[in-house]
Amino acid sequence: MTAELLPQQLFTGHRERLDRAVQACATREYFSAFDESPSPRVYGETAGSEGKSAYDAWLGQAFPLSTPGSDGTVATERSPYGFDLGVSYPRVPASEAAVDTLLAAARAGMRSWREAGPDGRTGVCLEILDRLHQRIFELANAVQHTSGQAFVMAFQAGGAHALDRALEAIAYAWTEMTRTPETAVWEKPGKVPLKMEKKFTVVPRGVALVIGCNTFPTWNSWPGLFASLVTGNAVIVKPHPAAVLPLAITVQACQEVLAEAGFDPNLVTLAAEDPADKLAAALAVRPEVKLIDFTGGNAFGEWLEDNARQAIVFTEKAGVNTVVIDSTDNFRAMCQNLAFSFSLYTGQMCTAPQNVYLPASGITTDEGQKSPAEVAEGIGASLDKLLGDDARAVELLGGVVNPGVLERLEAAGSRGDVLVESRTVKHPTYAEATVRTPTVIGLLASDSEVYESECFGPVAYLISTSGTDESIDLFRDTVKRHGAMTAAVYSTSGTVIDEAREAALDAGVALSENLLGGVFVNQSAAYSDFHGTGANPAATASYTDGAYVASRFRVIQSRRHV
Repeated sequence: MTAELLPQQLFTGHRERLDRAVQACATREYFSAFDESPSPRVYGETAGSEGKSAYDAWLGQAFPLSTPGSDGTVATERSPYGFDLGVSYPRVPASEAAVDTLLAAARAGMRSWREAGPDGRTGVCLEILDRLHQRIFELANAVQHTSGQAFVMAFQAGGAHALDRALEAIAYAWTEMTRTPETAVWEKPGKVPLKMEKKFTVVPRGVALVIGCNTFPTWNSWPGLFASLVTGNAVIVKPHPAAVLPLAITVQACQEVLAEAGFDPNLVTLAAEDPADKLAAALAVRPEVKLIDFTGGNAFGEWLEDNARQAIVFTEKAGVNTVVIDSTDNFRAMCQNLAFSFSLYTGQMCTAPQNVYLPASGITTDEGQKSPAEVAEGIGASLDKLLGDDARAVELLGGVVNPGVLERLEAAGSRGDVLVESRTVKHPTYAEATVRTPTVIGLLASDSEVYESECFGPVAYLISTSGTDESIDLFRDTVKRHGAMTAAVYSTSGTVIDEAREAALDAGVALSENLLGGVFVNQSAAYSDFHGTGANPAATASYTDGAYVASRFRVIQSRRHV
């Protein structure tokens, strides 16, 4: 088997999975290529222990990657469960010389990668996903101890679901790249017929920069990484200093497959930094960098949009996720659904609901009229049932990812009426972990200076309005001006549902209606649900649509008479 043949053989070997993903994207029906259950019945009796051992083996060691332009090493990770990981990585300083070297190395292999064509590149990328899947338990432990997610969530969101989102991006990219044929014969009839042969080549934009986040290091990085790589671009992965290991494992897998397939492994590189270096800013404005994927806070996301003028910038920033409650025919199920949504990963999700608007006069329910205070009581009772047992609670809450979340939580009570108090949960395994339950704060519609800003973490605002009309108006206006990743409405009135739908379309945000069962507003399914819309200030793109992938390449033609 020669290196020249390997990419096409990989494409053929993975073609069935690709076709199923492409079909699912077209139909929006349920599909998952990677099982989300960490059960031994699915992955085998030894998979869990072997993955944990593989993760443990990295702790306190130098990770075996080399990065062009690096100088020394850096170790910056501390588990939210209370211990230092001690893994060291090649440190890339923000100096001009180091960045020059890194970018030159990234670009060196791009010609042969371009010449592999859409099918060849797709085959290699699908093989990388397969290798990552083989390491899913190792990745889950790495995600758990860098993000603070509980293990099962880390396995699902950081492993299986992240793989599905990556496959989704590859499927969309392959569809867009193959929309135009590689060659065509053009004939124009006439007295003197004209005949030409035309060739169309998918050409990458340049070097892509992926800037990782702390909370979802794989789920938020893999779509952009693979969308850029499969379309022919080299990719520099700049992880969050607190969540390097999951992306180091990712880069290692990418480099192994690229090398085995006969390509330059530096098509994907890891750029770990000392936080004081500000490496992302130095890389982002370089002319060689043509694509940037960023997940994180508003300040740096807006800086990238304003200053990285040479690049197409895909950002997912902060937003104010909203729930409008008008009425419900199942009060208990509504409260349970909201309580779970507030609690999942301690509210440390870009999709977690924050602002809950409801009439000050109360809502109509199957249990009678409920005032805002009684709605809070219902949510509080659901939280007690869900999180009352510490051992069970930690499996849903995980750990507080950084001190800023705790500071916002502790300050929230000073800005409104504490309707549901947060409590400290003791982790049965990790005594040093910081685990807290959500708080619910009562506000008035006039308290806009509080609820119009994202309070990232386990804080929900129950906002009393003059009625559902004002609730919907506030929802529309706040999302238009400040952005949101999700929105939800509860109502037994078809008219109110229609008005909420129209407001969501105006504001450019996805809407969930009357969620009462096992689907929650802060969860999304690959191949079916779009994550973000690109239509409000919270994000400039959507996981995953044609616009997310098509701008990562261009089609260049040549033509000749025949």
